[in-house]
Amino acid sequence: MIAGVTLTLLGLMFQWLHINPIVKRIWTSSYTLYSGGVVILMLAAFYAAIECLEWKRWSFPLLVIGANSITIYVISWTIEHFVGAALVRHFGTAPFAILGPPFEPVLHGFAIMIVFWLILFWMYRRKIFLRI
Repeated sequence: MIAGVTLTLLGLMFQWLHINPIVKRIWTSSYTLYSGGVVILMLAAFYAAIECLEWKRWSFPLLVIGANSITIYVISWTIEHFVGAALVRHFGTAPFAILGPPFEPVLHGFAIMIVFWLILFWMYRRKIFLRI
């Protein structure tokens, strides 16, 4: 946790002192420090929740994704547009516009993620795991 807090603060200090801005698109050093620190803090939180406190039931959706991480990577690059277009074709745009125009892409992406998770869940139940 000390490393996570230190890296996060270093990245923010670079930003605040105008040494190097946090810009994700070009992966500046301040962004690398900041995002690395946040990821280490997330890892510590997950470790504490799952291993130390033994709260495991909520992590099942993440287990399904992690068991076929190569599959989710490949389908996210190959059939995301197809699934998104199919959702709009079959359900229209109304379900995605419930929360207003700013949240329409968020709900559309969430629906695509649910379809992908269902594919991974089907594979998980049948013990189909793609590995290298």
